[in-house]
Amino acid sequence: MLRLTREMSAPTPPLARRLLAELLGSAFLAALVIGSGIAAQALSPHDVGLELFENAAATAVGLYAIILMFGPVSGGHFNPVVSLADASFGGMSWADALAYLPAQVAGCVLGALAANGMFAKAAISISTHHRASVAHLLGEVIATSGLILVIFSLMRTHRATQAPAAVGAYIGAAYWFTSSTSFANPAITVGRMFSDTFAGIAPASGPMFIVAQLAGGGLAFLAIRALYPQLTARDATTTVLPRTS
Repeated sequence: MLRLTREMSAPTPPLARRLLAELLGSAFLAALVIGSGIAAQALSPHDVGLELFENAAATAVGLYAIILMFGPVSGGHFNPVVSLADASFGGMSWADALAYLPAQVAGCVLGALAANGMFAKAAISISTHHRASVAHLLGEVIATSGLILVIFSLMRTHRATQAPAAVGAYIGAAYWFTSSTSFANPAITVGRMFSDTFAGIAPASGPMFIVAQLAGGGLAFLAIRALYPQLTARDATTTVLPRTS
């Protein structure tokens, strides 16, 4: 869910290696979100507030670790909106960004299946949790725009070393302050369709969630352009964790 950009002197890993990192990172992300949701539901039955707290806390700290694991290879996006924003700001090519998208979606689906399996659920259980009310969609617009603002405002002000923690903290908080519980990611939205559990989303709700997430990303792009207009080529490629060669 985050772009950890590389040092100017560090070579960019081959695309195949970056796609593998995005696939694995997205799989861990989906397993984290869905698995912690299943565990929370089992450990705290009939207490939705506590279930949400447990799910949010696990996601916040786990996301921080996942970004640190895979960010040096691929940039640690795990989110099509982040990849599209990165390409829009000139941080990566459009061809690479578009190649990231299927890896992210496939990874999230694999992670959902893994989470189901870890808790002895059916490998594929299509969610029946409908979420696409107007309030939920507004929540997704705000959640996604906030995520993109966090990432790229840090990049433009040379505070990228703080991004993994900041992203984890933001997503953990957004579980609570948004009505949608902050999916903020089209790939995880697709993955969560495959688990009829606390963290799932019904397929009928998914398309509108994805539209709302893309809209939120677009609004954040405009806001970043207005707030931080002086982006140089070095800003787009200066970094925190050097990528591996």
